[in-house]
Amino acid sequence: MKAQQMTWRGRSPTQWLLIACFVIVATVTAVAVVRTVREVRFWNAHRDEPIEGWMSIGFVAHSYHVPPYVLEQAIGLPPGPPPDHRRLARIAADTGVPLATLKARLLNAIVHVRPPYPPPGPPPPRQPPGTGKPASSAR
Repeated sequence: MKAQQMTWRGRSPTQWLLIACFVIVATVTAVAVVRTVREVRFWNAHRDEPIEGWMSIGFVAHSYHVPPYVLEQAIGLPPGPPPDHRRLARIAADTGVPLATLKARLLNAIVHVRPPYPPPGPPPPRQPPGTGKPASSAR
């Protein structure tokens, strides 16, 4: 029977490989935990953030815990491929609606989608890009 080859400090190459794998897995796990904790702390600190022109529909929806399609409907955006990453100031400029009016519409929708009001219905069907027809009528 062949004796196992011993290397630095009496450990075999297989043992060193297992130690290296453990260190790598522990490092990746620690990074994931830190990122998760940072994200949770960020969103807890940014709950019900006052609506500003630099925010997107998705940011407002996440901050106020409402579905994005409710906010899109409130400001008159047509159903389209999600998500709309434009800033609210840009949406106001593109639609010709003052930013203050846009904020008021968003806040009104937020108030009416939260309790004691009934929950919103399902999202409207999305339009496939470039068709101009609702997804339900495209065949």
